[in-house]
Amino acid sequence: QIQVVESGGGLVQPGGSLRLSCKVTGFTLHDYGIGWFRQAPGKEREGVSCISSLDGRTYYADSVKGRFTISRDNAKMTAYLQMNNLNPEDPAVYYCATLPVYCSGPGSMMGDYWGLGTQVTVST
Repeated sequence: QIQVVESGGGLVQPGGSLRLSCKVTGFTLHDYGIGWFRQAPGKEREGVSCISSLDGRTYYADSVKGRFTISRDNAKMTAYLQMNNLNPEDPAVYYCATLPVYCSGPGSMMGDYWGLGTQVTVST
């Protein structure tokens, strides 16, 4: 049974940083990829970033490009999302999901197995 568990969310001041973790069990990170998504109240879910297990290819939404970095540790079955320079547009529940395809761009941002999410709040 595949389980996805996110952690690392919290409250941070504008300009601050957080690192989210995504622990996956029952799924080999060598299979396809992992994606991070977010959903703010009243907004549609947004595909933030993904990483392919095949070649390490990554994708970032324009809204986070240059500020967020996705990575994975296959031995630990964990993916990470380093978020720097957080701003008032970033607060949301951040979800991690396995991808049924390799990460190759926005079209591959389709989650298969999902975690319950972790809250990120940016406030003074």
